Amino acid sequence: MFEPTTVYTPAPSRYDDMVYNRCGNSGLKLPALSLGFWHNFGDLTPYEHMKQLVFTAFDHGITHFDLANNYGPEPGQAEKNCGRLLRQYFRGHRDELIISTKAGYEMWQGPYGDGGSRKYLLASLDQSLERLGLDYVDIFYHHRPDTETPLEETMSALAQAVSSGKALYVGLSNYDGPTMEKATAMLQELRVPFIINQNKFNIFDRRPADNGLLDAAERLGKGVITFSPLQQGLLTNRYLNGVPDDSRIKADGRFLHENALTPERLAQIRALNDLAADRGQTLAEMSVAWLLHHPAVTTVLVGASKPQQIVDNIGALKNLEFSDDELRRIDEIALGK
Repeated sequence: MFEPTTVYTPAPSRYDDMVYNRCGNSGLKLPALSLGFWHNFGDLTPYEHMKQLVFTAFDHGITHFDLANNYGPEPGQAEKNCGRLLRQYFRGHRDELIISTKAGYEMWQGPYGDGGSRKYLLASLDQSLERLGLDYVDIFYHHRPDTETPLEETMSALAQAVSSGKALYVGLSNYDGPTMEKATAMLQELRVPFIINQNKFNIFDRRPADNGLLDAAERLGKGVITFSPLQQGLLTNRYLNGVPDDSRIKADGRFLHENALTPERLAQIRALNDLAADRGQTLAEMSVAWLLHHPAVTTVLVGASKPQQIVDNIGALKNLEFSDDELRRIDEIALGK
């Protein structure tokens, strides 16, 4: 069904205050904050609400929209809704946008709908492009390591995605440092523009630091985009006085459960909240700023259920500097060091 383009005039000042960081040693710059389509662009969210989230992001200079084949619910629905938004409102702004998607987790039944095979990755990319209504994506990721598929096969599939013109760059998600370094050597030999790694990283979850990913990315000149910067809302002031009825825990228990709010965790959140207040920031702002302070991190992927949350997260850019004492105190609180 044909959907006519609807008039949307982005804010003329949209590029004035956003920070754009070079992605590793590539030529591509990404906004310091990117918009994730993981949580609020599936069947559970009204389309009009999605529209306001995307307008708010773009009006404030967020030019990167991050998706995956399985984002929903149902799987594929986030790409469909993004495609509808792009057709209706962003036809004249495609070259101002970075659209990324991924394949790696289970997407369809049978032996060819999961993993890292050429069969799955290239078929999934074609399906994603159809849902998005695009000829190409800017970044195509392998979403997770697949130990049952030779790494060479997965990397050659990413190479074909680029050589076919269906992706401009490629990325890896949820890889550790040593595996990423092996993949880098293969992709370099294939002359593939591998530029970015996507991994969960926040004040409470330090896996990319512990598994060597951050060090390897910095040494090899690759960018890093982090997801779950607020640990599903724990790194905010939202749960300091109990669980609100409109919270994600109450409305959508797929990602965070009330048992995560232990007395010990609440004590940590309160201590971090006090430290943020001393810096003149909210806990959410400090948590995003802490990530962007790391030299390996190019951009922080934020999700939002309300447009104002996007604006609030952008407030982190006002203070990205940390003293050695502040960094030490954050580690003491979060890690018990």
